[in-house]
Amino acid sequence: MYLIIGLGNPEEEYSHTRHNMGFDTINHLSKKYGIEVTKKKFKSLYGTGIIEGEKVILLKPQTYMNLSGDAIIEAMDYYDIETEDLIIIYDDMDIEKGKIKIRKKGGAGSHNGMKSVVENLQTEEFTRIRVGIGRPQHEYDAINYVIGKISKEEQEILEKATRKSSRNHTRNHKKWCRQCYE
Repeated sequence: MYLIIGLGNPEEEYSHTRHNMGFDTINHLSKKYGIEVTKKKFKSLYGTGIIEGEKVILLKPQTYMNLSGDAIIEAMDYYDIETEDLIIIYDDMDIEKGKIKIRKKGGAGSHNGMKSVVENLQTEEFTRIRVGIGRPQHEYDAINYVIGKISKEEQEILEKATRKSSRNHTRNHKKWCRQCYE
């Protein structure tokens, strides 16, 4: 069983922002595989289903971004999921807009949601899919950049990235995802 988590902020005002790429990817997976993400538990919305023959839990923490790890650890403990069966999807300013990077381990960088995850899991060894949102023109404007509304043109670029990041990351993961296992 895999636990696939998208990081984001739960309030409606944050939907369709750069900071909610994780939620957008979970929404895409939910629609693509008919998995309703409507159950409430673990300080999250979640749903269970099958993707490519593998049982999965899709999870969207309903905490603020900087408390995401609290929700994730609750779900992992309840389902007795190991970090090797965990996939976390989130936005990353250090990656070009619309690109994704997949890694099996690594630090949290400046992402507060990932800082919470690493702190709660007490490890940096878990698969993460980072969706590139690019950097703001001025560094001091980073917060407004990640939670600000985006243009229709940029939305299309980011939607392509969320579709790409929702590809099968479960079954035969080790075979096709060489980036994760280098």
